[in-house]
Amino acid sequence: MNQIIGIDLGTTNSAVAYMTDDGPQLIPNALGSNLTPSVVGIDEDGRVLVGSAARELRVLHPDRCASVFKRYMGTDWTAKIAGKEFTPEELSSLVLRSLKADAEAFFKGEITRAVITVPAYFNDQQRKATMAAGKIAGLYVERILNEPTAAAIAYGFHRQDEEKSLLIFDLGGGTFDVSLVDLFDGTLEVKASSGESILGGEDFTRTLAGRVLERHGLSFEKAEMSSPLMVSRLLRLCEGAKVRLSREESTIIRMPNKNGDLEEDGKQITVTRREMEEWIGHILNRIELPVRRVLNDAKVTKDEIDEVILVGGATRMPVVADRVTKLLGKPPHCRLNPDEVVAMGAAVQAGLFAKHQSVDEMVVTDVAPFTLGIEISKQLGSERRSGYFMPIISRNTTIPISRSDIVTTLAPNQTTIMLKVYQGESRKVEDNLLLGKLEVKGIPPAAAGQEVEVRFTYDLNGVLEVEATVIATKKKMSTVITRHAKGGMTPQEIQQAQKDMERLKAHPREDSANRFLLRRAERVYQELSSDDRQFLSRLMDGFEEALSMQDAIAIESNREALESFLDRMDPNIDDLNQENE
Repeated sequence: MNQIIGIDLGTTNSAVAYMTDDGPQLIPNALGSNLTPSVVGIDEDGRVLVGSAARELRVLHPDRCASVFKRYMGTDWTAKIAGKEFTPEELSSLVLRSLKADAEAFFKGEITRAVITVPAYFNDQQRKATMAAGKIAGLYVERILNEPTAAAIAYGFHRQDEEKSLLIFDLGGGTFDVSLVDLFDGTLEVKASSGESILGGEDFTRTLAGRVLERHGLSFEKAEMSSPLMVSRLLRLCEGAKVRLSREESTIIRMPNKNGDLEEDGKQITVTRREMEEWIGHILNRIELPVRRVLNDAKVTKDEIDEVILVGGATRMPVVADRVTKLLGKPPHCRLNPDEVVAMGAAVQAGLFAKHQSVDEMVVTDVAPFTLGIEISKQLGSERRSGYFMPIISRNTTIPISRSDIVTTLAPNQTTIMLKVYQGESRKVEDNLLLGKLEVKGIPPAAAGQEVEVRFTYDLNGVLEVEATVIATKKKMSTVITRHAKGGMTPQEIQQAQKDMERLKAHPREDSANRFLLRRAERVYQELSSDDRQFLSRLMDGFEEALSMQDAIAIESNREALESFLDRMDPNIDDLNQENE
């Protein structure tokens, strides 16, 4: 069977779809639902439960269940369920295996190939972890597709003759993404993407539960440790209350006892929609920076956006739509089901791989979600400091792409250079993600300053080729960094997991004002486009050099220049950060 499925592996719910002559279609699970809760549990008999059953088990036996594990993909986090430890990859593979089984039941044949979606802001390790989860589940992952890109594909599938600029606002249960997409001549071109991998409806639910506990003189953290059954029940109640408050002005939340039971004469509180909106306001504020980054990187204004499209279950909350309207100056819409649209887009992408007749004319481009570069050193005063990041491919560059830059030797007769490849948005590599290394050998002994060209080539499958050319000799060296090659689970670990699843520091500064200014600058640096970044980097270099030289006049002069720039560029004064009265 040549069928390729599209999978939305979500934080709270997952879905699987396939391509038909009439467009993408969702595949129902064993319960007849298009959505499968991303919850895994082990019951008293030692059987693995996935989906709705596991979600129900979680209320009474939270120690036997795991959820929201998508947020920990690519990390060392583990969950202990019924005495057994599971990695996020293993838990995700169980969800994927369940979706695969649903598809196989639907098609009455084996399914081995899939397109799986991830948040646009997932880093390299998180993407590798998702690939590993697919392998453990018995799937060959044709493509890791960004979720907002998938949603845009679903919207663009029936509108290939239109020319529009779409902003995809994707707020799901656990992650937030935003992408700007141009649709023209049967082409869907992603211009920029941004987001947060830990932001979503789960945070709203936990905030509501925390406020309810506060009214009863309890803290969420302490209650979770001392009365886990009470908290697991309360979270379920608050999830329902959150949904009701999307259509009602107030609702009643009953308070479980310490055993998680709801007594007839038990405590209860009334929560209004206004209260809920006030409580989650600080969380919603975090959506503004990714929106600003996308507009900044794409070099467009909010007035140039034709449509704003809502994706993800959390966008059903009126306060979210209201905030998006205030931010972008136009009301958003969701003509397709916000819980299903990502899976539908993944199915269209799967159809492209399968050369399905209904999508053979469609062209989809994407962007690099993170900046890629190498570690370099800088001369600051009389001191040379290492640990600085030199971008080679900037975030939101259309891929595939090939770009190069020149580095030089630092010492006389230096014959080797160790290139350390990083991914991230920070000015210093300690805050970025190390992807791999390439040792450049055979540099002719000579004075310092011998040149080496470093070229990065990045393709749609997330494969990064790093090539180094010694200019004097034209000798080339290269390495390929794939989502399989560095970090995450090794092939042996994946194979073992398959069997198991089948069986079941910073430089000190002399005063706090300087520390504050540098930290503020580091924050703003990550929010800027590449041109502005270069200017800010020079200002920061000047300020750091003045501090290193302890030259009071130079410090004051460079401080003023740096502060002036930050006051102009700081998001705190950007119009996107202003609340409409």
